[in-house]
Amino acid sequence: MHMSDIKRVVEQVSKDKGISREVLIKALEEALKSAARKKFGNKMEIEVQYNEEVGEIEVFQFKEVAEVITEPALEISLEEGRKLDPDCEIGDSLGTKMDTSTFGRIAAQSAKQVIIQKIKDAEKDAVFASFIDRKGEILNGIVQRIDRGDIIVNLGQTEGIVPVREQVPREGYRRGDRIRALILEVLHESRGPQIILSRTHVVFLINLFKMEVPEISEGIVKIMGAAREPGVRAKIAVASSNADIDPVGACVGMKGSRVQNVVQELRGEKIDIISWHVDPARYVCNALAPAEISRVIIDEANRTMEVIVPDEFLSIAIGKRGQNVRLASRLAGWHLDVKSETKYSEAMRSGYDSLLALTGVGISLADALYEKGFFSAEEISKASVEDLIQVKGIGEESAIKLIDASEQAIQTETAEDEPTAAIDTAGDQIVEATAETDETDETDEPVEPVEPVGPAAAVEPTGEE
Repeated sequence: MHMSDIKRVVEQVSKDKGISREVLIKALEEALKSAARKKFGNKMEIEVQYNEEVGEIEVFQFKEVAEVITEPALEISLEEGRKLDPDCEIGDSLGTKMDTSTFGRIAAQSAKQVIIQKIKDAEKDAVFASFIDRKGEILNGIVQRIDRGDIIVNLGQTEGIVPVREQVPREGYRRGDRIRALILEVLHESRGPQIILSRTHVVFLINLFKMEVPEISEGIVKIMGAAREPGVRAKIAVASSNADIDPVGACVGMKGSRVQNVVQELRGEKIDIISWHVDPARYVCNALAPAEISRVIIDEANRTMEVIVPDEFLSIAIGKRGQNVRLASRLAGWHLDVKSETKYSEAMRSGYDSLLALTGVGISLADALYEKGFFSAEEISKASVEDLIQVKGIGEESAIKLIDASEQAIQTETAEDEPTAAIDTAGDQIVEATAETDETDETDEPVEPVEPVGPAAAVEPTGEE
């Protein structure tokens, strides 16, 4: 093959398929090597290389110089070797150029198959390399077909798939529809690269805002967190590095234009944009808006917050089916327990009474325990001696007695709840015993039927006024 032909074919295929020139040349070399082995067998030592100067792919057969030739296909005599290289010695390996036109039709067909397979593999690698670094990006595609609920998307040089689990409920697509989705994963599989797309991932929401809000792409406004229930509602927390720029207003836009573009893309999903705060309690209060918050009790060890709201705001704070508090919990990264003021007051009163019920605990000591965060006998039973001696008026011995007394009180309360179950069991036994008695007391006397009494009973007129 002439140099101009090789260059023309390699350059054209490289341009059309997006495959590098080196990969194509290597594929041609391996194809000719396979063809040579197909023709002459696997024992023959063959080397193939592309000669840039001459412009052709050369095939060389190597033979070892030997005194006595036992395998002519692998060995050459010293006399024949000296004709090729006057300086050769016994044991040297000499290479001779082979005529590729003698390989035959079968070998050429084998070479063609190798080239086709190598080009396919190179195409797959090129597609994988072009998408592997684009994870997290949003791209546009056209719905090609629906396969068992999964949406197959035409991305140009390859196909992507939106699995059922990554589709927003109640969204419907047909063949030919345009679709925008997030590149979630790029998998390198034997059948080719698998591009997994998503419309439900929270990063999809974040990237949509980055595309709509210039202040976010410029780094002035930062998205500090986001949580969403796809197709229903989402919350996003933003902060600004410039005091003159309102982060929430920047995301909302003039007359809500920016956020409305995101809402339209998400097919009507409601979006709450809140201001991020470094104080977790303030952050949670913002996340639970529009509900008003009365107080927040923080347990940093367990990352939980007890949020107390006015009775009239309880339903707003919790949201429909717990949606508002669930999203706020995900956004803030804290477990939230929302209670009304009435329920909280009752729980506090009940806990305070349980403290006063303990042996040796008066009003002053109960107030001291209350101030240190011990609101009930149950909390004291779970406390350690080291925790209790921090309370004014309690020593080590008093702390031990207090823990024992609280444990006994809890055991007594538990024991008082057990008789209810015991009474139910006894009641079942009594019913069974009664049934047995009724069976043994049966007589042969006929039983008169009893007329029904009530709305279904018919009342005969007596004729008396």
